Amino acid sequence: MSSSGTRRRYRSPSRAAQAASTRTAVLTAARDLFTAEGYACPVARIAEAAGVAVDTVYASVGRKPELIRAVIDMVLADSDDPLPAEQRGYVRRIREAPTAAAKIRIYADALAHLLPVVAPLQEALREAGATDPGCARAWADLDERRAGNMLLFAADLRSTGQLRDDLDDRHVADVVWSMNSAEYFTVLTRRGWSPERFGAHLADTWIRLLLEPSD
Repeated sequence: MSSSGTRRRYRSPSRAAQAASTRTAVLTAARDLFTAEGYACPVARIAEAAGVAVDTVYASVGRKPELIRAVIDMVLADSDDPLPAEQRGYVRRIREAPTAAAKIRIYADALAHLLPVVAPLQEALREAGATDPGCARAWADLDERRAGNMLLFAADLRSTGQLRDDLDDRHVADVVWSMNSAEYFTVLTRRGWSPERFGAHLADTWIRLLLEPSD
């Protein structure tokens, strides 16, 4: 008992390391199975692949909507961990780029690389939301977070002094948000567009539409 009369909690380093290892195993299995088989993959299959019980999956990451959100963040981060946007490699490259056009091209190239994997997962989550309130909330949270990140992207473009003066940041963010969506990617790839063509289209459109004409 401490002098304050409250019992101090002891956190075992080995127990924390084991919990982190279990979470990594679950997330890796979920990423591999969801990207290969889609959202319909049962949680029991994920648990089996991770070598844990289904209850352990729920305890370490969460239920299926939380699992798919974590997998989407892993794919976006190109990492074994679901990293927040500011820690993703392509986001850092965007922020380091010296011109607005360079920032746009880096982002468009990243989307061409990521959306072939992420878009089917996002679309499956959105469709599942029609009957599953947890999936509906997870999809809405992802969509709103993407909108917020696009405001940060617009502000980063604005910092170069190369955005059109007649467009405010919200307008720029909404244009980018509408075109980097899973829905837009899916529509064009159904028309036979390759991811590379899609990325080039985004870069060309955003540079022409959002930036001041170069001399």
